[in-house]
Amino acid sequence: MPDRSGGRGADGPAAGREGGREGGRVIGAGLPREASLVRDEERMRRAVRLAASTPPEDVPVGAVVYGPDGRELAAATNRREADGDPTAHAEVLALRAAARVVGDSWRLEDCALVVTLEPCAMCAGAAVGARVGSVVFGAWEPRTGACGSVMDVPGESVLHRPGVRGGVLRDECEALLARFFARVRGG
Repeated sequence: MPDRSGGRGADGPAAGREGGREGGRVIGAGLPREASLVRDEERMRRAVRLAASTPPEDVPVGAVVYGPDGRELAAATNRREADGDPTAHAEVLALRAAARVVGDSWRLEDCALVVTLEPCAMCAGAAVGARVGSVVFGAWEPRTGACGSVMDVPGESVLHRPGVRGGVLRDECEALLARFFARVRGG
């Protein structure tokens, strides 16, 4: 599951949508898809729907934490502008809420953090600190991404190394961001 390619591997920004390309045809199209990818796409669809409910002044990002049994533990959107809180990123809010649900420990071992945008250094660090089992994200963030784009906080951690999968439903996640920035920039 880990894709520690710095955003340049099979799931990275330059990758084809459905496998490799050879002479204009897609290699691997129509083949059965990996069960974990199908699961991650289903979970990302939930995060995308959630991101669409982000307060209008905040960048639309949705984050969902799933327990080891696949049950949704917590979900959150970005609220930095709405709350006037620089730490109110969707990931941090979802991790905090999930820890409260788990109750007996702040450790979220074997849990999955699914988020529509590649986590920044603060959020990737929070995921590592919470000991999540995996981080799954949609859109790559070439300016602040800390799960392979600009830096790789999970991959370089000596504390804990969650699995990372990037680019899941990338187009849908990027579309949310494009609509937001077109609106705020007046274009």
